[in-house]
Amino acid sequence: MTGRIGAKGQVVIPKALRDRARLQPGDLVEFVLRGEEIVLAAARPSPAPLGGRFSETGMAARLLEDRAPVPR
Repeated sequence: MTGRIGAKGQVVIPKALRDRARLQPGDLVEFVLRGEEIVLAAARPSPAPLGGRFSETGMAARLLEDRAPVPR
């Protein structure tokens, strides 16, 4: 997809991409410069550490890993 930079340096993220990335108005994003590319990523907070009865077994970490979204 191609876009245009406006006079104030603003760029519109196409709706199809916003939907796929689950971006909503007011969400924070990170900009990273990688060589000649500008990479935009959703700045989502890290999940809170898990505790409880099984915190030392690694079961919670495996469950979270198993349920993580698959990158497209």
